[in-house]
Amino acid sequence: MQSGPAKAIELFTRLADTSDGAVKTREKLFAELKAELELHTSLEEQHLFPILRKNVDTRDLVAEAIRDNKELRARLAELDGMPKNDQAFSEKLAELQKAFRQHARDEKKELLPAVQRALSEEQVQDVTERMEAGFAEAEQAKQDEAETRRAKLRQEREQAEFVARQSELRVEQAQAAERERAAAAERARAEARRVAVLVGTPAKVATDTAQLAVNASESARKRTQAQTTALTNMFMWPWLGAMQNLPQAGKPVQARGASSMEEVIPLGEEVLEVGKRTENRGTARVRRFVVESEAEQQVTLQSERVVVERRRPVSDKVTGEILTEVTVEVVETEEVPTVEKRMRLREEVVVRTERTQRVETVRETVRHDEVEIEQPSRKRAGRQLRTVTAES
Repeated sequence: MQSGPAKAIELFTRLADTSDGAVKTREKLFAELKAELELHTSLEEQHLFPILRKNVDTRDLVAEAIRDNKELRARLAELDGMPKNDQAFSEKLAELQKAFRQHARDEKKELLPAVQRALSEEQVQDVTERMEAGFAEAEQAKQDEAETRRAKLRQEREQAEFVARQSELRVEQAQAAERERAAAAERARAEARRVAVLVGTPAKVATDTAQLAVNASESARKRTQAQTTALTNMFMWPWLGAMQNLPQAGKPVQARGASSMEEVIPLGEEVLEVGKRTENRGTARVRRFVVESEAEQQVTLQSERVVVERRRPVSDKVTGEILTEVTVEVVETEEVPTVEKRMRLREEVVVRTERTQRVETVRETVRHDEVEIEQPSRKRAGRQLRTVTAES
């Protein structure tokens, strides 16, 4: 009964020092205050009041104490339902603090002396031990609840980290699969270009053939290769006959016929066509994490101490009531620092991509057909051989 009010008064003082904007801090402190007062009153009603009811001298005090406890619970319920940032909450809290101080003084002046007179030393010791056990059980329950809450938060945090890791793995697997698909597509395009160069297919046909090879399945790719071969033959048919009539290695060149007959020799060349593809140059990752650092701030605190001074009166004339018992109670107060934290936006990190353009010169070796003409008549005339280059 003497230790309970001290802790409650401390919570009252800390609540009174909070501002209207500290809603979370007020809710936490008020929850602690409510639990402390309810525990104090319930232990009194459970262990002390049943014994005091059996005594005629203390029976009336018990009824009055029960009424005070009922009124205290009603005020706590009213404050619990009020917004913590309202001015009315501070006013109601001040009224409750005043009533509680009066209740504590009444218990100290009336209830405790009556308990000491009515109960024996063994009964007082028994009640004290049972109330202390009740306080210990309540404190242990608070610790168990806090530990359970911490374990739950830890489990939720680990679950969230596991889910985040699984998401990262799925993203990495998807990126790897995308890179593999891009590499397969590039290999298919390179193979199609190589086949096109070998058989003389124009670059546009090679590109279309490569795209078909990327999008089709394995069986479709085989069919596409067959179609590519057929398409190559179609583009080469104009000069197939001429190629068959070219002189074979080791065979003499046949003489030409009459001047009215002609033979067409096609001259081809490679044309450089430059395309574009997008490559993955790496992934930029921006990770936000929490860093703890020490912060300090100075605050000026005040304290009030009771000073008792005895001095000789100026005059021996009696001006007030004397020779009667008088008790004066003066409360000592002391300010203690309260710590609150609020969130504010310190900086913003903007992540975006910027696209730039550049002109790059691509150099590659291309081939073309040339023809060398030998004319015996012009050779006899002293003219040198001339080389004719096919115009593009």
